[in-house]
Amino acid sequence: MVPDVTDEGREPVSTEGGGVDDWLSERQATRRASRDGRRRRADIQAELVTEHLDLVDQVVNQVASRFPRHVDREDLARAGTVGLVEAARRYDPDRAIPFPRFAARRIRGAILDAVRSADWAPRSVRVRARAVERAESELADRLHRHPTTRETAAHLGVPEREVDLVRERVVRAALLGLDVPLTGEDGPVTIGETVPDGSATGPCDELERRELHAYVRHAVAHLPERHREVVIGYFVQQRSSEDIARTLGVTVSRVSQLRSEALAAMRRGIEAQFVDLDELSAPATLVERRRAAYADAIGRAASCPERIADPGDPVTDEQFLAIVAAL
Repeated sequence: MVPDVTDEGREPVSTEGGGVDDWLSERQATRRASRDGRRRRADIQAELVTEHLDLVDQVVNQVASRFPRHVDREDLARAGTVGLVEAARRYDPDRAIPFPRFAARRIRGAILDAVRSADWAPRSVRVRARAVERAESELADRLHRHPTTRETAAHLGVPEREVDLVRERVVRAALLGLDVPLTGEDGPVTIGETVPDGSATGPCDELERRELHAYVRHAVAHLPERHREVVIGYFVQQRSSEDIARTLGVTVSRVSQLRSEALAAMRRGIEAQFVDLDELSAPATLVERRRAAYADAIGRAASCPERIADPGDPVTDEQFLAIVAAL
C-alpha cells in the first residue's frame, strides 16, 4: 500500500479500495452542504427583512418626534432599513430572543447614528437646546401658554442672551435641502431659488470694478517712462524680465527693482484717491511732493462719472487683473 499525501496536515489516504475517490466525494459533498447552508441563511435573512419592513416605519415614528422638523423622515427610514438588514445578518434564533425585539434595537441605533453623523451642532449645543425645550414645556404646562424668553431664562437661572444664543446655534446647525418650499411674496418658492448666484455680478460690484480698473489704467499712464515700460511689458505684453532688460539696456535685477517701485507708487497713488484730502498734511519733502503730484494726476485724469461709464476693454482688463493682484 502506497500512502498518498494529498493535503498538508491531513492523514495519508490509502490508494487501495477507492480511498481517494471516497475522500474526493466527501469533500465535494461538504462543499455543497456549505453552499446550501449559505443559501439557506441568505434566504432566511431576506425573508426576515421582507416580513419586518413595517418595523422600520414604527421605529421611525417613535424616534422622529424627538428630532427637529427639518429632519427628513425618508433619510431616517433609509438608515433604519440598513439597521434592519444588519439585524437579519446578526440574528441568532438559538438565543430565544424574538426577532422584532432584536431588530428594533438595531434599527433605532442605526437611525440615531445616522442623525448624529449628519448633525453639525456640537453635543454641548444639543444638551443646552434640550434643557431649553424642557424648561419651555414645563412653563407651558404651568402657564397654559408659550413662555417668553425672559420667563424661560428665569426658570433656568441664566441670562436671556444665553437662551437666545442657544436658539441661534440650533438654527445655524440645521441643514435644509434646496428644494424645501418656502412662502414668498410672489407665491411658493424653494430655498434654492432664494440663494443668490455667487457667479453673478451685481451693479455695485460692476461699478467698483470699472472704477478700480480706470484708476489702474490712469496710474500706469502717469508712471515715469521706464517704470511704465516695465509694467506694460511685464503685465500686459507678457514679456520676460530678460527681454525687457535687453530692450531697456539694463540688468534683470534692475527690471525687478523698477517693477517693485512702479507697483509701490501705483498702490500709494490709488489709495490716495480714497482718502479725505482734509486729513492729509502738506507734503514737506521732495519725495512726498512727487508722490502727491502723481496721486493728483491719477485723480484728475478722469471724473468719477467718466470712470464709471467706461466699461473698458475686456481683453485688456483681464491682463490688468494681474496688476491689481500685484498691488
